[in-house]
Amino acid sequence: MRTLHTLTLAAALAVSPALAADKSPSAKPSTEKKSMSFHDLTANRLDGTPEKLSGFQGKVVLVVNTASECGYTPQYAGLEKLYQEYKDKGLVVAGFPSNDFGGQEPGSAAEIKKFCELRFKVTFPMFEKVKTKGEGQSPVYAFLSKDHPAPKWNFHKYVVGKDGQVKAAFPSAVTPESAELKAAIDSALAQK
Repeated sequence: MRTLHTLTLAAALAVSPALAADKSPSAKPSTEKKSMSFHDLTANRLDGTPEKLSGFQGKVVLVVNTASECGYTPQYAGLEKLYQEYKDKGLVVAGFPSNDFGGQEPGSAAEIKKFCELRFKVTFPMFEKVKTKGEGQSPVYAFLSKDHPAPKWNFHKYVVGKDGQVKAAFPSAVTPESAELKAAIDSALAQK
């Protein structure tokens, strides 16, 4: 009986090699490598609470390295206005304070929060101070500057699409009110 079963199994395998190995797509080892996304990252809010950036999936994110003592600091007002104008359309402005340029963000998280809220009425998400370049660069900025220039000064802007990929980058002198920045945001919002 055992011999008959072995012969029957051997005959079945000879007729149908698919029975010998599962050929279904789920059985194959994946050779596709999913590209890194902004949504794969986590960053700490100003109060130290970790936030998975996957919460921004389906939204366009304008990431800005901010500083409280910079000539570009008044851009906070424009960023807040832009956020209010576009948030219902799917834009999030995300501020990442940095002391990388001229030591212009020396404050603690509590001081940064107080400054932003009192002076500029900032309501968009603010994150902990980060390194935007060089040794100790934050994972967020390592991702943002992988295919686009790293910030050369405070208030450098990255437009991240709904898919978590960087769509455009702008130097500090491009203001939140600029037509080119708004065009990049509108284009990213129009994409699926």
